[in-house]
Amino acid sequence: MIDVRVPDEQEGTKAVVRSWLRKVGDPVAVNDPLVELETDKVTQEVPSPAAGVLAEILLDTDAEAVPGALLGRISTDNSARPERSPQGEVEGRAAQAAEARSSTSLRTNELGEGQESRLSPSVRRALQQHGIDASRIAGTGRNGRITREDVDKAVETATIVTSGDSATAQPRQFSAQDIPHDRMRLKIAENMVRAVTDQPHVTAVFEADFSAIAAHKAALAAKGTKLSYTAYIVKAAAEAMAVAPAINGRWEDDRIAISPTIDIGVGTALGEKGLIVPVVKDAGSLSLEQIGARLDEMTRRAREGQLAGADVSGGSFTISNHGVSGSLLASPIIIHQAQAAILGVGKLEKRVVVREVNGQDAILVRPMVYVTLTIDHRVVDGHQTNAWLTRFVEIIEGWA
Repeated sequence: MIDVRVPDEQEGTKAVVRSWLRKVGDPVAVNDPLVELETDKVTQEVPSPAAGVLAEILLDTDAEAVPGALLGRISTDNSARPERSPQGEVEGRAAQAAEARSSTSLRTNELGEGQESRLSPSVRRALQQHGIDASRIAGTGRNGRITREDVDKAVETATIVTSGDSATAQPRQFSAQDIPHDRMRLKIAENMVRAVTDQPHVTAVFEADFSAIAAHKAALAAKGTKLSYTAYIVKAAAEAMAVAPAINGRWEDDRIAISPTIDIGVGTALGEKGLIVPVVKDAGSLSLEQIGARLDEMTRRAREGQLAGADVSGGSFTISNHGVSGSLLASPIIIHQAQAAILGVGKLEKRVVVREVNGQDAILVRPMVYVTLTIDHRVVDGHQTNAWLTRFVEIIEGWA
């Protein structure tokens, strides 16, 4: 028997089993996807470590999956017919029950004594989020346990309105424009509320002239090297840390912890699916071209859903390049938890500015951008914020 375990590298330690892609008794080949794990950032497939038959499932849907935990086992003895585990029998009965239920209505299910205490944390949060009474959902998990998928289906078909000690099901009509919450959206909402509750946000606004990097970018492109403006922004942000190291730190109960490396997350929009933040690790040691290549690769993988937990964890600073979608200024931008600051970069547009030319004021047209630094005021004060932004703008405007 070969163990199937939760990978050691993932986004923190908070992961749950989203779904099994094989049933007990199914044949599998090496590296066949077996099970999906979900964190607040990514959905990750765990492949089969060996060829054989899925013999056991030990962590069911919505079970917490900490690094190294045993998910199941693969039998490599192909000569023997695999025994269906008790877990598999339960899954079979649950599948039959699910087929018998109507997909457009909820069936009242009498909770057994103590069932409420067996709800997983993610199921509890979803029930509370939507005001759903657990006793009105028929669970399809192990021993009739309610899974997160059961809650999601309930949300699609009805709203449970709780009043006092009683609960009644009220039919709700969904329009074609309604967008049911998925797990990523619920987790984003939870993180945003916690961030603004725990961290006092203060935002400073500067503007930067992108003429120098526009010229540098064009010169490289003529030689065959194409870079995005984001690569320049990441490089400048990493260099600006030297004047205010606390920007690259975080608040802890007994100290301000300064990260030994500059690990910069870059917000990447996934359309209707939300936002994900792949991290350029140790950006301070990378060249401009290396940063550009890393960004291209991670952006592609993010949009193809191929990021691993390690790709979106461990950031010490974040950049939100919200200008790519048209906004001039966004404030405040919510600080990523366990960080002290986030840089916002607005839309690049030509604006009229006054500059001194040959000792005289001149009105010029330049490619300008508003840049903001939102800080956790427990960690960073105004003079550090302004020092960092001043240096960042100097680097951008003096690029050669």
